[in-house]
Amino acid sequence: MQQLEQTLKAALGAAIQHVFGQEVPASQLTLQPTRKEFAGQFTLVTFPFTKTLGKGPEQIGQAVGEWLVANAPLVQGYNVVKGFLNLEIADAEWVKVFDQLRQLPAGTPVATGGPQNVVVEYSSPNTNKPLHLGHLRNNFLGYSVAEILKATGATVTKANLVNDRGIHICKSMLAYQHYGQGETPQSAGIKGDHLAGKYYVLFEKHYREQIKQLEAEGVLPEVAKRQAPMMLEAQDMLRAWEAGDEEVVSLWKQMNGWVYEGFNETYQTIGVDFDKYYYESGTYLLGKERVEEGLQKGVFFRKEDGSVWVDLKEEGLDEKLLLRADGTSVYMTQDLGTAELKYQDFHYDLSVYVIADEQNYHMQVLKAVLKKLGKPYADAIYHLSYGMVDLPSGKMKSREGTVVDADELVREVVEAAKAATLEKGKTEGLTEQEAARLYHMLGLGALKYYLLKVDPKKRMLFNPEESVSLEGHTGPFIQYSHARISAIRRKAAELGIAEDAPLASITELHATERELVQELARYAAVVAEAARTQSPAVVAQYAYDVAKAYNRVYTEVEVFRENDAAKKAFRVALSAQTAQAIKASMGLLGIEVPERM
Repeated sequence: MQQLEQTLKAALGAAIQHVFGQEVPASQLTLQPTRKEFAGQFTLVTFPFTKTLGKGPEQIGQAVGEWLVANAPLVQGYNVVKGFLNLEIADAEWVKVFDQLRQLPAGTPVATGGPQNVVVEYSSPNTNKPLHLGHLRNNFLGYSVAEILKATGATVTKANLVNDRGIHICKSMLAYQHYGQGETPQSAGIKGDHLAGKYYVLFEKHYREQIKQLEAEGVLPEVAKRQAPMMLEAQDMLRAWEAGDEEVVSLWKQMNGWVYEGFNETYQTIGVDFDKYYYESGTYLLGKERVEEGLQKGVFFRKEDGSVWVDLKEEGLDEKLLLRADGTSVYMTQDLGTAELKYQDFHYDLSVYVIADEQNYHMQVLKAVLKKLGKPYADAIYHLSYGMVDLPSGKMKSREGTVVDADELVREVVEAAKAATLEKGKTEGLTEQEAARLYHMLGLGALKYYLLKVDPKKRMLFNPEESVSLEGHTGPFIQYSHARISAIRRKAAELGIAEDAPLASITELHATERELVQELARYAAVVAEAARTQSPAVVAQYAYDVAKAYNRVYTEVEVFRENDAAKKAFRVALSAQTAQAIKASMGLLGIEVPERM
């Protein structure tokens, strides 16, 4: 496509030179896609040239269009709408574009000139509860952004910072101490992350009961929250953990071990992975060193109670706590340490944090604090802020046990995909094992696509039933399109029709074929845009557009009943290239596509 645009710009430059005797550099000739209601594929806006050429925008368009049709074989028609010259490119040129596309090896990086050494941090679970629906959007976004950046030729490290320490972890541990009675994942018959989550909810239940009891005794609500025995015990436990208390550390290791096993099982099921794990228990001490450094430099200050703060009012923020009065660290403490560790390990020129928009302020503070400390990697930090996921029933709350569990949701969408597929009769000829793999592929594809097709910055409503539909703007529709194309390719192979046959004799295309070639030619630009904006939604929309364009071709032209051998070979080649584009774009979303369905 880029080569075609360059050739067209050269022809436009020649037209202006011949008609008006003026030289206009190619850099000033900006082409844009023609609006769908007009004929053509490229549009030149002529308004900017009126002063230079001494003519009105419509006159310029008419004169340039006439010259091109008469002298440039690549332009077969034109129309002028006010100051817009719409150009129709000859079909033979689109065949050349297609031929260039199919000769590109699969996986050829898209050159963007963007960052080359990137760390993408995502998932970042707490070890006091299992993953939920919100975590799924986080995991899918992080994985997809990493794959998109890889497709630009960047070296990408997928990192997972595990929140394995802090007061919230101690809450689960304390409740287990009080009420666990030696229960294990094995004895309970549930995953370790779910077991930890059970005790986190149990802590909150008893904690709230204690608050109510204190309030009934006349204690003010805010004071009751601080003085409730379970909260005081949890704080004692956190201090004991930081002091290395053997019993507390032993319980911490045991419960975290259960949780990691559960997380790993979920990660494997949902198809995400990581190159590097960081643990807050291993980063908070370095963070404390950075706090001490800030105190020595005079950019942080200590309050009378001994707590350490930073004043960011000049940066348009506020004062921020960096270390509690009792010396225990807060999230910001360990984030300072983690940012430095990641830089030491990978010397990134871009560090992406996939974190919900609830933490926008926190991330602004992190960047501002690192700048105050004079860290060279402060400007490389980028917060990929995403909106929360709601359900028709409303917002989820972990501490009240009202979250939508990730494992359960995956099971539900796989079952729904199975039901939808069986209803459509799409499993003929598949073994039981192949059918089960298909249901998982479709269910997970439905879930991922539904969560990724929405711009990350937007808050979204998740509708499980809508997500698994085989029709409309869904993952299964695109997956089914790929399976349909795969069936055509298998039949072509049986008939001995090569996918790489010469195409020089093709000079005319059906309108739907031309539109499909144009869609296929957009792939590099789409990946570049998705990388620039860090929005998998751009790729999701593209995959859907390609699938729709192919289905129009499938409906309107024949493949195997076509008498012209050259056209038949072209349509087989077009099918193969479309399958590759769908597979590649869905792959960037972390979604597999079936060969049979």
